[in-house]
Formats: sequence, C-alpha cells, structure tokens
Amino acid sequence: MKAKTLKRDKVNIITLGCSKNMVDSEILSGQLQAADVDVVHESGRKDHNIVIVNTCGFIDKAKEESINTILDQVSLKQKGRLDKVYVTGCLSQRYREDLEQSIPEVDAWFGTMEMPLILKRFEADYKAELIGERLLATPQHYAYMKIAEGCNRTCSFCAIPLMRGAHLSRPVQELVREAEALARRGVKEIMLIAQELTYYGLDLYKKRMLPDLLRRLSDVPGIEWIRLHYAYPHKFPMEILDAMKERENICNYLDMPLQHAADRMLKAMRRNITRVEMEDLLQRIRETVPGICLRTTLIAGFPGETEDDVEELKGFLERQRLDRVGIFTYSHEENTSAYDLVDDVPAEEKQRRAEDIMSVQQEISLEKNQEKVGKTFKVLIDKKEAGRYLGRTEFDSVEVDNEVVISGAKKLAIGSFAQVRITRAYDYDLEGEVI
Repeated sequence: MKAKTLKRDKVNIITLGCSKNMVDSEILSGQLQAADVDVVHESGRKDHNIVIVNTCGFIDKAKEESINTILDQVSLKQKGRLDKVYVTGCLSQRYREDLEQSIPEVDAWFGTMEMPLILKRFEADYKAELIGERLLATPQHYAYMKIAEGCNRTCSFCAIPLMRGAHLSRPVQELVREAEALARRGVKEIMLIAQELTYYGLDLYKKRMLPDLLRRLSDVPGIEWIRLHYAYPHKFPMEILDAMKERENICNYLDMPLQHAADRMLKAMRRNITRVEMEDLLQRIRETVPGICLRTTLIAGFPGETEDDVEELKGFLERQRLDRVGIFTYSHEENTSAYDLVDDVPAEEKQRRAEDIMSVQQEISLEKNQEKVGKTFKVLIDKKEAGRYLGRTEFDSVEVDNEVVISGAKKLAIGSFAQVRITRAYDYDLEGEVI
C-alpha cells in the first residue's frame, strides 16, 4: 500500500467551452489562491494532484469533449497520478445525476452556481471582496468580464437557461471596481460578455443599463479598449451606440448573433425578429457608427430548414456584407422546445450547408480585408511566434477574428499598441509593418 505523504496539494483547473466558463475558472483560481491553495490553469507540468474540470454542455461536440476530458482525468486517478477529480460547469449542472451513475470515480460534481461548495472541499470560504482578483488564464493585457449570468430569452434551440438559470445582472459599481483592479494589473482591453448583453440592468435597475455601464467603465484609467460580445437583436437599445460614438476606448465592434435570416427559421427558433427587421437594424447601426465592425454567428441545419432557407441566408450575407461570421451546425438538445421538432437534416448535410454558407462569407471577408491594404491601424500586440508578432485591430476579438501578422519589426512589448500599415490581405488575416 502506498504511504501517504505530507506533500502540499496542487490544483489544476481544466476549462472547456466559452469565455464565460473561462471567467468562472479564473475566479475559482483566485479564490483558491486567496485560501493559500496552490492552483494552476491547464498546466502541462503534471505536478498537480487534484484536477477540477470545468465542463461545457452547450452542444453535442462540446459535451463529448467534456466527457472525454473527465474520463482522461479519471484514468490518471486510477493509475495513481491524481488524488482527486472534481467536475463543475454546465455539463455537470445539466446531467449530474446521470453522470454520477456512469462515472462514479469522480470525487464530486458541482453545478454552475456552486463555487462555494467547491471551496469547502479545500476548507476555504468564498470571499466576495476579491473583485477582480482572479488568476487570469489569458495574457495579462486583456481579460473577459462577465457582466451578467443566465438568460431570460426563450430561443428554441438553446439549453443555456437550463444550465445557467435566469438573467442576473452584476451591479455597476462592482463591475467598475473589477475593471479598476484589472487595470492595476496591466489589463488594457476588457471584453464584456454575458449570454445577452443588451438585457443588462433590467433585473436590478428596471431599465437597460448597458450604456451607463459602458460610460463608467470607459472612465477607468488604463482601460484602452472595451469590446462588446453577444448582443441580442430584438429590441436592441440604440443608446449603446451613442456611448460607442462618444468614447474612443469603446471599440467600434459589435458581436450580435443573428442565427439565421429566413423568416421561417427565425420564427421556429423563436428569435422574435424578422429578416426585414434585422436588415433595418443593421442599417441603423451602420448609420449611427460608420465603419463599425459587425460580427455574427449562424446555425445551419435547424429542423425543417430547406435549401431555399439556405439560399435566403446566403443572399442575406451577400447583401449585408458582415465583417465577421461564425457558424454552428444544429445540435438537437433535450428539454429545449426545438427538441419536439424532428431533427430532419442529416449531420453530413448540416456540415455541407455550413461550409456552403461560409464559402460566401469567405469571399466577403477577403474583399473587406483587401480594402484595408495601405491603411494604418492601431494594433494591440498579443504575442510573438516564429519571429513574428501577432496582434489585433479594434475590429478583431481574440481567437475568433483576424490577426495582424507583423514581420521585421524591432522589439515590441507584448500588450503594447503599435501603429501598423497593412501591406497584404488574406481571407481571415492581415500582414502589416510598424510605422
């Protein structure tokens, strides 16, 4: 029998899924660190004895990845390389009872709102005063900021409310304090995230407060870019754009998932908006903030989708010429209202349609990038790879958008800004030189 040692525990947190999950892991890391627990995030050193897997349960591929990751960690535990495996996050929230039976080797399962219970496993208490004191999993010059939890929307395809609950805004003052703490640590860019940004404040203040929050965050010294992710198009509060126009450090960038453009699909998805209304909204946004970068995400293969619907979506993209587009294939999620529909588009056809739609956007993206050649942009330097610096303009968010490749530059500090003239353009990337 292996003798027990007095070796200090070390926790490795593995994060799967979206940026909202990443923030949860960062906060958990900060809480553990404050309780004098050694903690790392996705460490490859293998010198930890406890793993916490923060799972995603959004769509089939994400659930499969989460389960495979749990099984990998359980295997390490069975081989004696780990003492404990804990699981938290969306998959655990949604399927805990089934998972407890099928993977009994996991030491404990926690839901999305049970961080205090995780901390109890380490004889630690949740410290609400640690605003912004999280262990960043991102480079130190940018950070995600979750301004709300949950969602009150009833989109037929989405299981997020099942895993994250109803919309719950964080108080403005708390978010300002967090931004100030992040700025003191050298964060230059904060990316505001929530399942639905535009709903922010309705629960706490009985009115939409995102414009007010933006102005307050814009006043925080050291924050040079503020970026908006996940705005719902129905009843979009145009006052957000007024704040964007007023403040130079609010990026002319808006991530607005539209999901589709065919009215049949929008109605079946319960999006509360029509194609014509979306087109009118996009026009008003562009008129209010000329040059704004518009990003969206789409779904291919929703139940009942036809080739005519796909063609209508492609025509919408050709007319609207959005700057950035991502696409998911539909995932048939139990306990959503769409689960009552027949999932009648085969997986291979969903993928074909997604690729067909993205081929339209690829050409648009190339043309839009070519328009930038010869122009100069303020670029945030993110990293250095293979002797080249990689950065982003205000029109590009982390990982999902374009990168600017800078070759032949003298030493640039990671996290600094540089003026870069674009010299070449590709489908999804740019090349440039520092001036």
